[in-house]
Amino acid sequence: MRILYTAAKVMPLLAACAKAAASYPPKPSDLTTPLQQRLAIHAANSVSIGWNTYQEINRPCVQYGTTAQALDLVACSSSSITYPTSRTYFNTVILANLTQATTYYYKIVSTNSTVEHFFSPRTAGDQTPFSINAVIDLGVYGADGYTIQMDHSKRDIIPTLDPSLNHTTISRLASTLNDYEFVLHPGDLAYADDWYMKPKNLFDGVNAYEAILEQFYGQLAPISGRKPYMASPGNHEAACQELDYTTFLCPTGQKNFTDFMIRFGLTMPTAFPSTSPHDRLRINANKASKLANPPFWYSFEYGMVHVTMIDTETDFANAPDQPGGSAGLNSGPFGTENQQLDFLEADFASVDRSVTPWLVVAGHRPWYTTGGSASRCEPCQAAFEPLFFRYGVDLAIFGHVHNSQRFAPVYDNIADPAGMHNPTAPMYIVAGGAGNIEGLKPAGANMTSNRFAYADDFSYATVSFLDRNNLKVEFIKSTTGEVLDSSILYKDHSDQFVVQRSH
Repeated sequence: MRILYTAAKVMPLLAACAKAAASYPPKPSDLTTPLQQRLAIHAANSVSIGWNTYQEINRPCVQYGTTAQALDLVACSSSSITYPTSRTYFNTVILANLTQATTYYYKIVSTNSTVEHFFSPRTAGDQTPFSINAVIDLGVYGADGYTIQMDHSKRDIIPTLDPSLNHTTISRLASTLNDYEFVLHPGDLAYADDWYMKPKNLFDGVNAYEAILEQFYGQLAPISGRKPYMASPGNHEAACQELDYTTFLCPTGQKNFTDFMIRFGLTMPTAFPSTSPHDRLRINANKASKLANPPFWYSFEYGMVHVTMIDTETDFANAPDQPGGSAGLNSGPFGTENQQLDFLEADFASVDRSVTPWLVVAGHRPWYTTGGSASRCEPCQAAFEPLFFRYGVDLAIFGHVHNSQRFAPVYDNIADPAGMHNPTAPMYIVAGGAGNIEGLKPAGANMTSNRFAYADDFSYATVSFLDRNNLKVEFIKSTTGEVLDSSILYKDHSDQFVVQRSH
């Protein structure tokens, strides 16, 4: 059986000899039609707008303004790029000098586009309460996707069902658009590398991979085209298939995180200039900006939070996806030696808690998880955890394990005795239950620091910044909106600059 399974996974190279079976979306008659729209917080008072078209755009432009009837501002770029196996071009335009916390309306310039809207980023230091969503390990639905109950026998009938019944997390995100201000998605989007799980794709893997990407990002557009969608990499972005040491079989364009880099590389930020009056912090923020490498590692500030996105796949010692790594995906590195960790050190050292009291980090592979030792990224823990503790990270958000989990504040595998009341250790959550073709993972064996685990249905997390001292984390059941778990982390944030010694 293993031989047959392996053979099935490497059969994309036979695509040229077989009739195409990939489930591509139909091309619009107007090839300038914008599709797969995605927003991101690009800089202070700046938003990027990315979208795809079925032809190259000589001068991508976006009209925008503060009313739908008066789109009197225009921003353009020369960025319309693609890669060898993609049917589409990736366009990016930056809208700068926005008034903070304001509703803007925009229209991508095309003969077939509509007016959409977004809420501009809050300025660092704005103490207004707000919420965000953490949505990780989210895959395509439909012909290459899954059903609500994860009954694999039902996959073939998915196209006859209302899509909203199949992809409940996106439906919930759409119905609650007014309740959150941006989304964090650190890794595993679409699951295009799982194309082989549908028999119809076995002889056309190259096109099946691209078809899943087109489907998924089209399905996500009602969310990502209205809310900043902040992404960093996971293992399912690496290559055309996740079979150890076979990435050399993948065509150019379907390995080494190509789609992920092309799609998000120009939309994500580097690191924001410090608004602190202290020279040392401004110098560190400038250093972090030079060391940042979006979309792999970067940071941004929004209201009362500093958010840092990390790459748990490559660019640190024994990283799982890089050459020689445990995942066998032969990807990266994407920076110079120690660049990511040097970035983190500078970035964390630039945080002024009088401006942004909360420090949140998001990455893909966790090291605190109930999924057993195989699910824990020990090289990640060795690389990142000392920095998290030293600089007082408040909340760390991860995925990779397909369920929802919450941990007490913990450092070096020991729960902080202060619990949720002013701990020195970070609080950790896993928000990997959003739903994908691989299904949910049982909660598994408990860890002493675990406080909640749920794997019965699709779910995701919301993080609410109530004030400078109180942060609420809730896990939401996608099908019903039920709150599965709720907790509040209290931090006094009495120190303007946090540097702690390890135990």
